Amino acid sequence: MAKKKVVFVCQNCGQSSPRWAGKCASCGEWNSLVEEIQVSERPRAGRALSPEGRSTKPISIHALPQTPEKRMLTHIGEFDRIVGNGVIPGSVSLIGGEPGIGKSTLMLQVAHKLCLQDEQVVLYVTGEESAEQLRLRGERLEALHERLYVLPETNTDLIIEHISALRPQVVVVDSIQTIYLPELESAPGSVSQIRESAARLLYLAKAERMPLFFIGHVTKTGVVAGPRVLEHMVDTVLYFEGARHHTYRILRAVKNRFGSTNEIGIFEMTAAGLKEVKNPSEIFLQERPPETPGSVVSSAMEGTRPLLVEIQALTSFNGGFGIARRSTSGVDHRRVSLLMAVLEKRVGLRLIDQDVFVNIAGGIRVDEPAIDLAIVLATVSSFRNQAVDPRLIAIGEVGLAGEIRSVSHLERRIHEATRLGFTKCLVAKSTVTKRLRAANVEFIRARSVTQALDLLGFSA
Repeated sequence: MAKKKVVFVCQNCGQSSPRWAGKCASCGEWNSLVEEIQVSERPRAGRALSPEGRSTKPISIHALPQTPEKRMLTHIGEFDRIVGNGVIPGSVSLIGGEPGIGKSTLMLQVAHKLCLQDEQVVLYVTGEESAEQLRLRGERLEALHERLYVLPETNTDLIIEHISALRPQVVVVDSIQTIYLPELESAPGSVSQIRESAARLLYLAKAERMPLFFIGHVTKTGVVAGPRVLEHMVDTVLYFEGARHHTYRILRAVKNRFGSTNEIGIFEMTAAGLKEVKNPSEIFLQERPPETPGSVVSSAMEGTRPLLVEIQALTSFNGGFGIARRSTSGVDHRRVSLLMAVLEKRVGLRLIDQDVFVNIAGGIRVDEPAIDLAIVLATVSSFRNQAVDPRLIAIGEVGLAGEIRSVSHLERRIHEATRLGFTKCLVAKSTVTKRLRAANVEFIRARSVTQALDLLGFSA
């Protein structure tokens, strides 16, 4: 007979404890331990079986059949590129993001597009909205189709029964935090409910070669709520990013067993749903103020796509009282502090009494070191109140010695810059520019930050 015992499980990391505590001993989160009843069964003797009920045995990798996977295209270019040029049959994906960011909107549009391909049947399981609410959203998005089925259900056992009866080609679960197993006495959204419900649906998706999409909420730290093992179970983890006051949304892959994790997809939120942004560089630069100090353009690589972004910097005298502020938006705060230290030590710029604010226009976030040179140049431009040539683009990494280092994929970056009308490019001295001479770009090559500022006419 199964034994029951009470344990306290952290809803942030999944660590269990025999007694309640105000702070989790594993992750340090406060007030995250929730009482759950754990059922343990005696192990049964016999042969080990796979989740599908079949006995397993080792197989030589050479004996495995070579069957190239046929990917399912949604014909939403930004989405298809993120998942690896199409959805793999039997793959399980997790889409996370803040409330109201557009996760359900995106997946309803994806489900509708899949219904248009090869007469496929798609089941949309909604645990947060009623069928009538989903119908209203479908009308607004023009995403109604006779082969798109809606199931307002939260019981995992009933969901599996309906999937087995309908046999759809694709299933969307919105959201994984709302479904539950009746035999578990913990509340929906708890660690045990999410783990067990996701595992049962995952086994079904693998057995039936059926793509499965989970929609998940995120915590205040920006990670998907629930046990961390959920991200290890699925094949693809996608995060939907963007500020609510911005119309642009970024879909970023942080895990992908069938494609690259460096790609991003950019969408624009409109009244008719999410629309692809096929030329993001032009969108992000269209409102750039001309001849304004503190504004410099750089090029960042997001996967295979070069993306031109505007780096804005503002320096302001803080009166000499207290510690100077270093505030950033869209770029790593620690990286900016490092670059400010390089400017003080190697260039002799006095920033100890200056508040420095660095922003990437458009609400996008960039973590690539290729924008270091643009951040430095924008800071000096604001400090000297001297505008940078609007036709110039700065690409390069800055080291602790004040040296400028070359970056990869320069040819793609320059091609994107020339397409948008840039005629000058500030790069590292070691950069090879022979193959780029036909690009009609004037290269300004500098060995250090000090030399670059001299070449651009900024006084030390």
